[in-house]
Amino acid sequence: MIDPGVDRNTPVLVQGITGRAGRMHARRMRDYGTRIVAGVSPRAEVADVDGVPVYATCAEAVAATGATASVLLVGAAQLADAVAEAVAAGIRLVVTPTEGMPVHDALRTRRLVQAAGVTWIGASTPGMAVAGEVKLGFLPEASLLPGPLGLMSKSGTLSYESGYRLTAAGVGTSVWIGVGGDPVKGTRFAELVPFYAAHAGTEALLIVGEIGGSEEEEFAQALIEHAFAKPVFALIAGRSSPEGITMGHAGALVHGRHGSYAAKAEALERAGVTVCGSLDEMTRAVSAWHAARA
Repeated sequence: MIDPGVDRNTPVLVQGITGRAGRMHARRMRDYGTRIVAGVSPRAEVADVDGVPVYATCAEAVAATGATASVLLVGAAQLADAVAEAVAAGIRLVVTPTEGMPVHDALRTRRLVQAAGVTWIGASTPGMAVAGEVKLGFLPEASLLPGPLGLMSKSGTLSYESGYRLTAAGVGTSVWIGVGGDPVKGTRFAELVPFYAAHAGTEALLIVGEIGGSEEEEFAQALIEHAFAKPVFALIAGRSSPEGITMGHAGALVHGRHGSYAAKAEALERAGVTVCGSLDEMTRAVSAWHAARA
């Protein structure tokens, strides 16, 4: 089973920590509570970043700190090699926010992590978080209230707004995972169904999807196959988008009915999912569930 389980005690590396994004987000993750134990950079002249020791390789960093997770803030062209380095060093969870990973690199990387039993979140992901404990990536703190709702999303921006509105309504999240919007990625919605089914802190699940591809349909089938017993809500972006045009993410391409809003909504509803047509409708539906459980 894919297991992205982390908590405040998980030792985390930041690959690319000496870059501008690496420095900024390492600081913000650490301020949130993430246990950043080391950075990785080939820049030998940099010994530390804000007190975090920097090593030339993942192998050296893991040997020195025992890190088990890594956030990779490197360029798209370097991403596949950076993931391979992390896997070879023994890292068990890699989170890759970088956009624009070449598809062939993504295919090669997915085969690599699957063979190694490593969980890969990304590419093109805002990251993941256990609200109130740890975040890997750059999810906004204003959207992170601890609570019983699992959240996974293709869209970063729409999930931020969803989390923000739910937080304002007093509904918090348990484990938030941004799977990313690329057509080839490390972890898909369906692969996370067993994790959320077993996660004791998750009492219901919200997915923020979008038109294009078949990921939401695969998720619906996984809910049926695993007899997922927790309430599930879905917000699907792109209801009025034209056919045959990529909208936003690389994976958001509709060919006729395949990948359309209607096809996704029908599959999800057959699996017992409450499909919401807008942010307002989603907020009302999830808030009603939350109030009823109290």
